Amino acid sequence: MKKILLTAIIAIFAASAFAQESSSSVVRRRTADDRKGSQNAGGVTQRMQSFYENEPMSDSELQWMRVIYRQLDLTKDANGALYFPDEPIDGQDNLFRIIMKRLAANELGAYEYLDGREVFSDNYRVKVRDVLDRFSIPYTDAKGSSEKNPKFIIEEVDVPSSEVLTYYIIERWEFDKRSNRMRTRIDAVCPVLHRSGDFGGEPIKYPMFWVKYDELRPFLSTQNIFTDDDNNLATCTYDDYFQLGLYDGEIYKTRNLKNKSLMQIHQDPDELAHAQDSIQRRLDSFENKLWVPSLEELAARRDAAEKAELAAAEAEAGAESSEAVTSDESSEKSVRSTRSTRSKRGQATKSSTTKKAKPAKVKKPKSVKSSSTATRSVRNRRR
Repeated sequence: MKKILLTAIIAIFAASAFAQESSSSVVRRRTADDRKGSQNAGGVTQRMQSFYENEPMSDSELQWMRVIYRQLDLTKDANGALYFPDEPIDGQDNLFRIIMKRLAANELGAYEYLDGREVFSDNYRVKVRDVLDRFSIPYTDAKGSSEKNPKFIIEEVDVPSSEVLTYYIIERWEFDKRSNRMRTRIDAVCPVLHRSGDFGGEPIKYPMFWVKYDELRPFLSTQNIFTDDDNNLATCTYDDYFQLGLYDGEIYKTRNLKNKSLMQIHQDPDELAHAQDSIQRRLDSFENKLWVPSLEELAARRDAAEKAELAAAEAEAGAESSEAVTSDESSEKSVRSTRSTRSKRGQATKSSTTKKAKPAKVKKPKSVKSSSTATRSVRNRRR
């Protein structure tokens, strides 16, 4: 009996030791080397990257979707946060320097720019060395660089951030049936280089490459920027800037069957501007058209419509009254002018008749003296 109990106790201790050994092999404390390896040079861990990666949504979960291409002009005040600072200041970089640093460290993938045909697959992934050679950006191979994991060193003065004056972005406007809401996602970003030729002249635009925004987003979330001249405190990040839609972008294309840009479809500048405004209005009002308004909203709309009609009627009545007053004033002025003309004519006629009716001066006869010649003649005749 004792031997049986001893054997059972030994078996229990052996099982517990085996369980501890197996659990220690599965769960172990992360060392400093592990933490260092999981964190890249930009301060972004693998956990952060997985947090910012968006799961692709299938078409069955979407009810509506439209792809918009925008052009961000960095000379506009709203887009100045993407360009400044031109040179690194206190560890703050602009958007293009962030992209180039991540590309040089092989932490970000670049895809070939195809005019109107964007394919983000490994077949269209470009080599960073080819990009640097194509745009004449000096570089050196970094320590530990290999053919499978190429890394480069680019000096700060050699980064042509001052020549990147435009960005192309791809927006995806989606209506999700799961959450019943409208959302805007950015698919990709393309820096555009403005470079003049050997003989000067107008700069030519060179789209460099596409970068997937989901891969770039973790690095943008660690860079604080300020977007207002009145507040120099860095209150948001680059990711906040894009997610909140603080940029001012002009629509230059929408995904269509013919794969044409708006400029190719609308060659007249006025028609192009009208088409861009029409597309933006439809995007802004799409979500509001999906829902049935409540009674309060209907009443508010009715009141607003009545106020608008009343204001229009008052404006029309005011315009008519002003026209009537203007016509009365003009008629009164014409009557006054006619009266003044008639009075002037009457005065002229009176003056002329007065001058004509004035009798001529009659010469008074000279006084006759007492000794007149007639008396003399009588006297002489008596004699």
